[in-house]
Amino acid sequence: MANILFTHSYFYRFDEKQWAMKQPYPPYGTLYAAAKMREEGHHVALFDTNLVVSPVEIKPILKSEQPDYLVIYDDGFNYLTKMCLTNMREAAFELIKFGKENACKVIVSSSDSTDHPDFYLEKGADFILLGEGEETLSELVTAIESGQQDMSSILGICYHSETFVKNPRRPVIRNLDSLPDPAWDLVDIDMYRKVWMEGNGYFSLNIATTRGCPFKCNWCAKPIYGNRYNSRSPERVANEIEMLVSKFGARHFWFSDDIFGLKPGWVQSFRDIVKAKNLQFSYKIQSRVDLLLQEDTIAALAQSGLKTVWVGAESGSQKILDAMDKGTKIEQIYEATELLKRKGVEVGFFLQFGYLGETREDISSTIQMVLDCMPDDIGISVSYPLPGTKFFEMVKAQLDDKQNWSHSDDLAMMYKGTFSPDFYRRLHRFVHKTFRKHQGFANLKGILMNPTAVNRSKLRSALATVYYIPAAAIDNYKLRLLEKQSVS
Repeated sequence: MANILFTHSYFYRFDEKQWAMKQPYPPYGTLYAAAKMREEGHHVALFDTNLVVSPVEIKPILKSEQPDYLVIYDDGFNYLTKMCLTNMREAAFELIKFGKENACKVIVSSSDSTDHPDFYLEKGADFILLGEGEETLSELVTAIESGQQDMSSILGICYHSETFVKNPRRPVIRNLDSLPDPAWDLVDIDMYRKVWMEGNGYFSLNIATTRGCPFKCNWCAKPIYGNRYNSRSPERVANEIEMLVSKFGARHFWFSDDIFGLKPGWVQSFRDIVKAKNLQFSYKIQSRVDLLLQEDTIAALAQSGLKTVWVGAESGSQKILDAMDKGTKIEQIYEATELLKRKGVEVGFFLQFGYLGETREDISSTIQMVLDCMPDDIGISVSYPLPGTKFFEMVKAQLDDKQNWSHSDDLAMMYKGTFSPDFYRRLHRFVHKTFRKHQGFANLKGILMNPTAVNRSKLRSALATVYYIPAAAIDNYKLRLLEKQSVS
């Protein structure tokens, strides 16, 4: 059997914004692949790049492990890896180099290598796995180990054989329960706990219940799991949570699904199992407002421990939502937010500015929606064209050498929007400060009305209005200047 060293190419320290948040999650997708190969009898080890300083740190691991294969298998459940950041791409190239220097067969699986397999092959990788990789990796390693020379029959790989070869994609795994649970024992959980506790005062782990998303928002890239949507059983998910609570003391989880709980009846069954097991934990998810409004979904989620839900609000303009093929209505955002708050669930809005055709009126509608709904948090980005999307094809002719961000806070406009890139950068600051200002006012009002309910977070938010009032005014002034420059 083969000796396989797994790694991945996301380095939190290379992404200043993410590292400052101190909320790192283990490479869940990588752990799945490692568990699959170990189940088949191979020896597996992990070099986890999440918390290390440099790719160079893999060198002594390669020397001590002497692996036959270096498998750079990115965590496809982590939205940060889907952004295909150039900092991480360069790190992957270094890992390939070190693997080849140690006579390894180098196999790469990631969103970026699926989109650009030629980049990675040119850097020395032997094979690229296209999309979902567990079954492909298993078949490929078996073929290599048996001395097979012709790889044309293996679905889902790219490689060089005199010329560039790209085999057809492999169908996605329908029965996710057929996979072993991720190889959690390969992770140094104590390191993650230390970072979380120092930065946040609590500890969280990640878990996934599904793969894929059937919705067709035209800016959303799905290079790994595609448009199919397959679920693990609620029993398997609850059992994994029970193990993580018991073994590692986790009491909070991030469900890293693109869309949580889409399968009819799933969240209700999950709630019932969690209650039957008497599991005590809280969690956060990503969802859609239209799904949350179905039947008793919100109630069932709250009863099973939901603490926070992030929804893709994107815009307060129906015109922009329709242009994005989002499939949701503005009134659904308002209704879902109200219902979630009523159940004591925190709400986060993902917002997106700069989509084609967006006007100043559309931007104002988005800001007004945020102030009307007052979610607990917001995340702001500008529209980001990724290969394989309709949006990418719409702006492809405008893209130059820079087609990826270097880090998650890059916010570069890589095509011509209505306003200048500087306008959107300033808009990002203005909306955040305006939101925090109004949030501070709301907390100040709450403190004055009920002083006994005050806590440190609300008090800090209220006091911060002293900063946000003038800061938002200054940003608004600069924004108006940039708007004039954009249209002049």
